Amino acid sequence: MCAAGKPEEKDVIVDGLRLHYLDWGGEGQPYMLLLHGGGQTAHTWDDVAPALGGLHHVVALDQRGHGDSSWAPNGEYSVEAHLGDINGFAQALGMRSFVLIGLSMGGMNAIAFTATHPRKVRALGIVDVGPDVNPEGVREIREFTSVDIRSSFEDFLEAAKKFNKRRTEANLRHRLSHSLKQLPDGRWTWKQDPAIRDFHARPQRPRRDLWADVAKIRCPTTVIRGGESKVLTVEATRKLVAAIPGCRLATIPGAGHSVMGDNPRAFEKAVQQFLASIPQRTTTRRG
Repeated sequence: MCAAGKPEEKDVIVDGLRLHYLDWGGEGQPYMLLLHGGGQTAHTWDDVAPALGGLHHVVALDQRGHGDSSWAPNGEYSVEAHLGDINGFAQALGMRSFVLIGLSMGGMNAIAFTATHPRKVRALGIVDVGPDVNPEGVREIREFTSVDIRSSFEDFLEAAKKFNKRRTEANLRHRLSHSLKQLPDGRWTWKQDPAIRDFHARPQRPRRDLWADVAKIRCPTTVIRGGESKVLTVEATRKLVAAIPGCRLATIPGAGHSVMGDNPRAFEKAVQQFLASIPQRTTTRRG
């Protein structure tokens, strides 16, 4: 049992890799798995996870190389590697089928996982990402995260305040407290494997065809877009929604790419309305 609003910190071992996750409780309820974006951690979901519980057992995973999960010893950060982790994680927790919601990188992994393991995903939430993303929006995020080391936590905080003016200082401070770590020399850096950037920079790296994955999705699905997002354009959103049978769309006002942190109450409402629209037998079977 976790304290109200605060998750338990837990770990599982999947194929020799330690995967850290947050558990908001809900024993006996169907599972909901939340996947963060690149460079983030499971604590990305702190603002909304408690409200998404009640009818679900909510867990959020630190994906490999992020947060408190192990770094991949071979530097492997492909979508396929993430899918193996998610599948092994689900098996370790006894999650036979579950609601899957992912932001950005986590959303791409969620799309691919749903296509690969269709019987395991009873409902899918794709948050501010798709096969087609705006290069300019992605570039701005990479510029912000490209500075690996700063002299102090406060330096990172000041940079974050300039990058995302929608958040309060308290919110940014909380988020960074879980996304940064202090080095032995007193400086601060991101709590992620630097090899992730190297992996994605490889020119010969195979690119997964996410449109082929999208074409296989048949479970109840919603796309949730930040109304001010520079990553997922309106046109790309329409194309994605049209490609998935019965797909719903929620546009969150006052939110950029990190939708659930920019406007958590509207995000919660969008997810709750989506789940309420699904036939009861689809969402309440124990995962």
